[in-house]
Amino acid sequence: MIRENFSRVSGHIASVCQRLGRDPVEIILVGATKYAEAPQIKEALEAGLKHIGENRVQEAQKKFAALDGFHVRAVRHMIGHLQTNKVRQAIELFDLIQSVDSIKLAEEIEKQAAKLNKDITILVEVNTSGEEQKFGAKPDEVPALIQNISRCPHIRLHGLMTMAPLTEDKGMIRQCFRDLRELSDAVEENFAGHERIEMKYLSMGMTSDYEIALEEGADMLRIGRAIFNEK
Repeated sequence: MIRENFSRVSGHIASVCQRLGRDPVEIILVGATKYAEAPQIKEALEAGLKHIGENRVQEAQKKFAALDGFHVRAVRHMIGHLQTNKVRQAIELFDLIQSVDSIKLAEEIEKQAAKLNKDITILVEVNTSGEEQKFGAKPDEVPALIQNISRCPHIRLHGLMTMAPLTEDKGMIRQCFRDLRELSDAVEENFAGHERIEMKYLSMGMTSDYEIALEEGADMLRIGRAIFNEK
């Protein structure tokens, strides 16, 4: 079932890209594994999934160890809220941290990356919906946050991430994605030529709203339910 799910999602992404005149090869599909177990993740990877995203460090430790035992490899993304006391483990586990939302967290990532003598790629998470229960920097906090990150020699900033609200209002969802794209354009202009800041990715869009995200310029999607739900 997971193989069929992955094929269906990939096909739909390709058809949406064709409609938009975009190249589906440029879209990174991150399988969100929060509710998936290691054998399910293995099946998705064998079907062609190349990127996986986990929400919690402790869950990632267990699942990634199991995947190593299966001898399957993927690019590993941290997509959930990251606590500062878990930063060292996260740097050791993940290839990319998508959820950097404060100067405090960025500084801890720099500190631990320096200790490990490792460069780490991140995205800045932005709360474009304005919902109080959501993590993410407020849009007006982003310039100062990125200015701080620009001084961190072990951090490479490769884009922005957001989550749209759970709503049937497609206009509201679209505006959240559009706001992120416009913010990314501003960052790209302000930090043009910086060797460690490059707006390569707009990580936005999940199972329920990834078509809108693609229409608004997303090139990284985080999809879990549509791939791993076996019902």
